[in-house]
Amino acid sequence: MFFRTRALALGAAIALLPAPATHAAPTSPPSARALTLSQALSRAVATSPGLAMADRDIGAAGARSLQAGVFPNPELSAELDNAFGSKAKRNLRSAETTLQISQLFELGAKREARMAVAAADIDAARWDRAATRLQVLAETAEAFARTLGAQARVSELDAQVDDLDRLTPLLQRRVETGASSSAEIARGRLATETTRVELAKARASFQAARRELSALIGEKAPSFASVGGDLRRIGAPPPFDSLMSRALQTPQLTRFTAVRAQRRALLAAAQAKATPDVTAGVGWRHDREDRSNAVMASLRMPLPVFDRNQGGVIEANETLARTEAETAAARRTLTILVGAAYEALRGSYDEARLTRANVLPVAREAYDSIRTGYGEGRYSLLELLDARAALSEASLKEIDALVSFHASLASLEGLTGSALVLSRRDK
Repeated sequence: MFFRTRALALGAAIALLPAPATHAAPTSPPSARALTLSQALSRAVATSPGLAMADRDIGAAGARSLQAGVFPNPELSAELDNAFGSKAKRNLRSAETTLQISQLFELGAKREARMAVAAADIDAARWDRAATRLQVLAETAEAFARTLGAQARVSELDAQVDDLDRLTPLLQRRVETGASSSAEIARGRLATETTRVELAKARASFQAARRELSALIGEKAPSFASVGGDLRRIGAPPPFDSLMSRALQTPQLTRFTAVRAQRRALLAAAQAKATPDVTAGVGWRHDREDRSNAVMASLRMPLPVFDRNQGGVIEANETLARTEAETAAARRTLTILVGAAYEALRGSYDEARLTRANVLPVAREAYDSIRTGYGEGRYSLLELLDARAALSEASLKEIDALVSFHASLASLEGLTGSALVLSRRDK
C-alpha cells in the first residue's frame, strides 16, 4: 500500500483537469471520453506484464520458502540375504530378510540456512516488484505527457489554419481595391496549405502517441479519443540534494539490503554443508533357517576428508562481496539518471517560463499589430506571414518545452519514488 499511495502521485504536475482552450483536444465524438492520468496509471498497473511476472516471482519465492522448511523423507529398505544359492543356500531355506527404516538428520543448521535463503528470496522479489511498479508508472506518465503534448500541437496548428483561413477575405478585399496584387492570394494560400501539411503530420504523431499510451494501459486499440490534462501547469523543481536523498531510498537501491541478506544466507548454507549429516536406521531381521527374529540398528555418516564444500564457501563469499560493488554501481547509475532528469526538468522549466513570459506576449502583440496595420495598408503580406510564423513557432516551442518538463518530471518521480512538490509561481 505504501508504494501504491506514493506511485499514484507520479506525474501529479499534469493536473487532472480539462485542457485549456489554447491547448484543447482535437475534435472527437461526443460519446468519447478523455483519458485522465489517474485512469492511465491505474490501468497500466492492472495490466502490466512486468508486474504480473513480478507477482509470479513472489509466488515462486514463497513456494521455495515452503519447500525449504520441509524435513527429509524417511527411507524404507528391504534386503534378502542367503537366498537362491547352492547347497544349503538353495531357494529360500536359509534366507535372511531385513526390513529397515532410516531417517536423515541434517546437522550444522542446514534447514535453518535454507529457510533464511528462501525468506531473503521473498524480500528481494518484493523489492523487485516495487521497483518494477515505479518503472511502469513512470513510463506511463511520460507517454501520457507526450500524448498530451502531441494533442496540444494538433490544437495549435489547427488554430493556425483557421487564423490563416480568415485572412482570405481580407486579401480579396485588398486585391479588389487595388491595394495588393492577385499574387498575394496565392502566397496566402501557400502559407495555409503548408500549415495544413504540418497539421497532418501533427495528427499522425498524436495517433502514434495515442497508440503507444493505449498499449501501455493494456489496450489492443485506443478506447479513448483524447487525453485530459493541463499541460501548461508547471512549477520550479525542488533542490537537487533533496531529490537525491529520496532516490537513495527507492527500491532500486534498497533492494540490495534484501540481496545482501540473501547472499549472507547462501554463505551460511554453504558453510553448513561442511558439516556431515547423520542417517540413523532401525530394522527387523528374520532368519528362515532357525526361524529367529532380531532387531538391528544402523548409523551412517560421511567422513569430511576430501569434500568440505571449500569451493562453495569461497564462491558464496565472493558473491557476497560482489554485493557492495553492485550497490555502488547502482548508486552511481542512479545519480547520473537523477542528475540528467533534473537538469532536463530545470532547462525545460526555464524555457517554458521564459517563452511564456517574454516571447509569446511580444510575438502575439507584434502579430496583432501587423495584422491591423495590414488591413490599413501599412504592412505587406510577407510581413504579416512572418509575424504569424513567429507566433506559431513560439507557441510550438512552448508546447515542446512543456512536454519535456512533464516527461522529465515523470522520470524524476519514478527515480525518487514520490511526487515532487513544485513551486506554483507559474501556472
